Amino acid sequence: MHTLYMQNQTSIRISLDLLNLLNTLKKFKEEGDSYEDIIWDFIEPHLELSEQAKKDIEISRKEFKRGESFTLEEVEKELDF
Repeated sequence: MHTLYMQNQTSIRISLDLLNLLNTLKKFKEEGDSYEDIIWDFIEPHLELSEQAKKDIEISRKEFKRGESFTLEEVEKELDF
């Protein structure tokens, strides 16, 4: 859930069509989610990654190419699942 305790809030206008659509998208909404949560869920995949995130991804890719990774089965065994 993305909702934070915000000191500053605002209202936005949306059409009744969009409101009705948001209300029908129950598969995107979990109990306790606000409309803000739904909007964030749609927006986040389109936000630019930070430079640190890009560096971390590159490091992970190099580790994977070097074979420095674990299978799901190996992790489950290590964690006694």
